[in-house]
Amino acid sequence: MGIGLGVVLIVIGAVLIWALDVDISFIEDNTLGWILLIAGVLAIALSLIINAQRSRNKTTHVEERRYDA
Repeated sequence: MGIGLGVVLIVIGAVLIWALDVDISFIEDNTLGWILLIAGVLAIALSLIINAQRSRNKTTHVEERRYDA
């Protein structure tokens, strides 16, 4: 879910920066676009880091005990 959200944020940010010229009263559209673009990159990076840590911690230890009678 984190990678998909990051891609969506990057796309929306890129559209606001380079494709649209929207007049938003409280913030400039380029500034909002850059914020969304950076947030998308961070979301993807954090998602990859968290997934790498999860895969590293999924080791199972099997202990085998043999009793000779």
